[in-house]
Amino acid sequence: MMTLEKPSRRLFLTAGAALGGGLMLSLDLAPAGQAASAAGQLNAFVAIAPDGGVTIVSKIPEIGQGIKTSLPMLIAEELDVDWARVKVEQAMFDRAAYGGQSAGGSVSTPSEWEPLRRVGAAGRAMLIAAAAQQWGVAAADCTTQPGLVIHAGSGRRLSYGALADAAAKLPAPDPKTLILKDPKTYRIIGTRIRNVDTADIIAGRAKFGIDTRLPGMLYAAFAKSPVFGRKVASVDLAPALAAKGVHQAFVVAGTDDRNGLQSGVVVVADSWWRARKARDSLDIKWTGGPATLQSSAGFAAQAAALAAQPPQQIARNDGDVDGALKAAAKVVEATYAYPFLAHTTMEPMNCTAWMHDGKLEIWAPTQNPDAGRQLVAKTLGIAPDNIAIHLTRCGGGFGRRLMNDYMVEAAWIASQVAAPVKLVWTREDDVQHDFYRPGGVHHLTAGLDAQGHVTAWRNHFITFGQDGKPAHEAGMSPQQFPARTIANFQVGVSMTPLDVPTGSLRAPGDNAYGFVFQSFIDELAHAAGQDPLAFRLAMLGEPRELGQPGSWENFDTGRARAVLTLVADKAGWGRATPAGTGLGIAFHYCHQGYAAQVVEARVEAGAVKVVKVWCAVDCGRQIVNPNGAEQQVQGSVLEGLSAALALAVTFTDGATDQSNFSDFPVLRMPDAPPVEVYFSLSDHPPTGLGEPAMPPAPPALTNAIFAATGKRIRTLPIGDQLS
Repeated sequence: MMTLEKPSRRLFLTAGAALGGGLMLSLDLAPAGQAASAAGQLNAFVAIAPDGGVTIVSKIPEIGQGIKTSLPMLIAEELDVDWARVKVEQAMFDRAAYGGQSAGGSVSTPSEWEPLRRVGAAGRAMLIAAAAQQWGVAAADCTTQPGLVIHAGSGRRLSYGALADAAAKLPAPDPKTLILKDPKTYRIIGTRIRNVDTADIIAGRAKFGIDTRLPGMLYAAFAKSPVFGRKVASVDLAPALAAKGVHQAFVVAGTDDRNGLQSGVVVVADSWWRARKARDSLDIKWTGGPATLQSSAGFAAQAAALAAQPPQQIARNDGDVDGALKAAAKVVEATYAYPFLAHTTMEPMNCTAWMHDGKLEIWAPTQNPDAGRQLVAKTLGIAPDNIAIHLTRCGGGFGRRLMNDYMVEAAWIASQVAAPVKLVWTREDDVQHDFYRPGGVHHLTAGLDAQGHVTAWRNHFITFGQDGKPAHEAGMSPQQFPARTIANFQVGVSMTPLDVPTGSLRAPGDNAYGFVFQSFIDELAHAAGQDPLAFRLAMLGEPRELGQPGSWENFDTGRARAVLTLVADKAGWGRATPAGTGLGIAFHYCHQGYAAQVVEARVEAGAVKVVKVWCAVDCGRQIVNPNGAEQQVQGSVLEGLSAALALAVTFTDGATDQSNFSDFPVLRMPDAPPVEVYFSLSDHPPTGLGEPAMPPAPPALTNAIFAATGKRIRTLPIGDQLS
């Protein structure tokens, strides 16, 4: 890890000498009138060595979204360097130096798009100034080529490496005076750049959290109650302590914070396998826990009871829904439901911690290190400044690693062990102690006039929560499409109590709502006797913005129309398909991105085969790295299909029924269809790509199944519903 001095807080942009010589840049950007140390402040670092090599520190956790490659590309472009001379290093967590360092919500690219380009532009300006000073010419008469400053009049040129020390002595420019490149001149942004870790991943050299190794390190396994919220009542630790290689075994009292340290039993050994075997040998008695009353059967019964009653609250009520339904030429009703889901990242939860010299050092594959540090500090009663966090590459995040329960577990264990210790969860731990995507039920009623236009829409949404407040990620925005496109529109909400932990999963909420609304819209199209694409375009109407421009709730019907028409064209929408094969279409807007998909699916003997998927996405005017962008879209589509086909988490007496890939069968490579990706560029700032393409996948698939078989899928997963 390159060591960088903490930048001055007195300037927005500072510069100085890098260790070993050369130029080091740091950039602090804060809103006008706001102190540089305020929340939301952004930082980036660049070091130019005397030999011309450039090291760029990537501040955001890499969870597989390619940000460790694409964000440094922004700096390298404006700096005007040869990408082949760039080395990328992952930053440690340091809020004072880097500002926010979380990965989630598809916000990394939009939030860093301008600040990081200004880092590169500042470096380029300083290198030009250093060359101009040395040559005795005007800086305006100098320009750059990758890694070189050139004086056009004399043809003189100097490498960045030769200028780095001199540039480091110059004052940093005012970021507001920097002129950023015209996109037409981009050499790096918009080109296909291979992930900077690809070679190491292929060779097995990449350091994920689970690969952390420290001298003298021990390994820990942590047993928690299968029933949520229960605590250790009693346990005989003797069998574990007598096992070969075991160093310690102890009970953790835990806290009442469901997102924090849970009660359990820890075994520490000289290998993880020995720690796990010793843990599994223990006979642990558990006590308490209101989650014993929670079960999927109970949830279904409560949802049915709530459906028979008026909604507990009205979240949105436009026009006169009752009157419009009475006047409708046709009324369509349907109930849609979706299950709880687990994240099942390929790398299970793990964390390495070492308490030494009065400080705690952590190596964590986390999406949210700041929240993790605060949780650890609160739980252990130590100052946050005494906690150092090394950000490791994450083997998948999908929202699971926004929660830091595994980090606080490792930290607590380290506080009891006089050595570095690595905690690793089993796959069973991972599935049964997740923060699940919550399930839900939607009772939908819509009215159509004689021309097949939607005149009324009512949704009774039954979800989880208490005292009018939804559980984590169990709520729904009243702006969710098709709100604002139908004059008579109502959303009612009823909630049933939940004591199962829930959390964010890729495209939170939207990953379920896309299935519900795009499937029901397909039903309406067929009830109206209209083509599903034409019906959607008619619902969207003329291009216009519905909401405040720039806000997440703003919905641009023109951009939605564009991705629909693009994907329909690429997929050959409307073409004839063989018997048993159908095309389905769907679109969705979330995280400021628009995505539409066409799925071709074949149904034979009750089994579904996804033949191919076409996806069109509008994420603004610029694709930073087409390689990474396509991979994010493809991954989103495949994850959506995987969930729709076979995935569900169920509960019995407060415990998760599933435990591994055998009963939570994620999509396997032989079943993954080809996914063609197209980008609809629009004149808007770039937005993220980690989430927008997931929500349309399930409904595009279920709509394709209807086209192939005439059977409407209203409950996920599809499973054996076609047999």
